[in-house]
Amino acid sequence: MPHFAVSAVGVDRPGIVSAVTGALVNQGCNLEDTSMSILRGHFAMMLLVAGPDGLGAEALEAALAHTAGDFDLVLAVRQIDDSVPVPLQGETWTVSVYGADQPGIVHRVTELLAAAGANVIDLTTRVIGEADRPLYAMLLDVTLPPGTESADLRGRLDVLAVDLGVDCSMHPADADVL
Repeated sequence: MPHFAVSAVGVDRPGIVSAVTGALVNQGCNLEDTSMSILRGHFAMMLLVAGPDGLGAEALEAALAHTAGDFDLVLAVRQIDDSVPVPLQGETWTVSVYGADQPGIVHRVTELLAAAGANVIDLTTRVIGEADRPLYAMLLDVTLPPGTESADLRGRLDVLAVDLGVDCSMHPADADVL
């Protein structure tokens, strides 16, 4: 059974999810992993779908073209390699960053995490607050490889937070933190 990555982006409006998933069902596809979000008034979706044997990426993209046109979506379909191994799982942690918006926050934090061997499994950012004083908020879920000292990583994140002028915290992902 082939698997496909389907991405679509367009101005948010009701019915996008229904239309795209309906076109996928009509092609015999099953949603497996999905992520969908509204980003500054634009709806973005990334779907990993299983398709029936014999279905190719070009045929699936053609089957979605009418829906993409109806909703003015930028759409891409690509077959994915099922032999790619799933990354090793480790201990899951949540990292949150809040501070004045500035270029480079995502890069600097993820660079530090990558150097520690952490794998980003989810990342969400938002610019919130008043237009004249925007606040940048970032929430990451990461897996730490076995043997990683979380206290050491927290310490390195604290140093980086001071350098960036942001607040940063890290806690086990299963912790109940509000």
